[in-house]
Amino acid sequence: MTDDVTDPTADTSGPRGWVRDAGDAAWRLLGIAAVIVGVVYLISLVQIVFVAVYLALVLTAVLLPLGNFYDRVLPRGLAMFASLLTLLVVVGGLTTYVVSTIASRWADLSEQLTSGLDALAKQLPFDVPTSDEWLGEAGTWFEANSGAVIDQALAGANLAGTGATVVVLAMFLTIFFLSGGDQIWRWFVAQLPVRLQGSWEAGGDAGWRTFSGYTRGIAFVALADATMAGIFLSIMGNPLALPLTVVVFMAVFVPMIGPVAAIVISAVVTLATGDMQAAIIVAIGMTVIAQIDANVLQPLITGKQVNLHPVAMALAITCGTVLAGLLGAVIAVPLTAVLWAVFRRLRRPDTDDEVTADEIADDAAGAPTPHADRPAAGQ
Repeated sequence: MTDDVTDPTADTSGPRGWVRDAGDAAWRLLGIAAVIVGVVYLISLVQIVFVAVYLALVLTAVLLPLGNFYDRVLPRGLAMFASLLTLLVVVGGLTTYVVSTIASRWADLSEQLTSGLDALAKQLPFDVPTSDEWLGEAGTWFEANSGAVIDQALAGANLAGTGATVVVLAMFLTIFFLSGGDQIWRWFVAQLPVRLQGSWEAGGDAGWRTFSGYTRGIAFVALADATMAGIFLSIMGNPLALPLTVVVFMAVFVPMIGPVAAIVISAVVTLATGDMQAAIIVAIGMTVIAQIDANVLQPLITGKQVNLHPVAMALAITCGTVLAGLLGAVIAVPLTAVLWAVFRRLRRPDTDDEVTADEIADDAAGAPTPHADRPAAGQ
């Protein structure tokens, strides 16, 4: 007796076999596409919750090493709360400084920007409206569309309230993820059927390692880019060097689109505070920094965690932007990387794709493993 139930009369070769295999593959692809569409639709229904959870996971991945450092001298819960409080103090201090700096120079900046744009318009070989003409047209448009402007302002206020809700919920979740995320994950896995628990544990482990590695890596890259940009802009004598440094830091988290926006903003602000030559030099310098980011820092620091071909990354960012705008562009790469890591891990359940020869050599030499700073697969 054997367990071979293959039909000996089935023809697996020739045109009919290829058609059958192609049909099976097509149905599987349609099924996967249907699942993806369903997941995207469900996320759209609870977008606020999804964004809050995603932001909480990002904060958890970034703050966990700091919390482990505080854990040496403080109780676990207090150490994790102290790491979150540290982040709030740093972000709050930078935000206050940036806002106060821009507010104190707003009148001068607007006047210099107007004169700079007018000077640029005169140098162009074609006719461009001056700032006075723009203001006149803007006033006419505002009078004709005042109702729409008011509606947009109300929509903006509603969006600001939603954003505040997301931030508060994310902070609340981060505290629990930092202090007991491993327990939450183990409880969730325990509710699944026993035959599925091993796969979910392995998939969660691979997904979290990829997500946390990418998040910490991109945060380090953003800090390096912001440092280089701050030094360069300070050398150029830009009075808004620190605010632009914050812009560069935030732009790194938006793949492909963010660096371009940072270059444009830096050049325009420099034009407002200096002259055309300084703006061109700043644009060139910021482009060099963006190239260092794309060709040196990103491959070395986040390339191992993402493990995606540039074509796949470009397609993921494009699809994410089409489906969810700026939010989709931000989360497309890490989510795609996580899904790919989970797929690789479950495709070969008897092996650990994440463990490389270098890591084995490090273990043999007594170096800490990637698991050492990870509380659990779900945290």
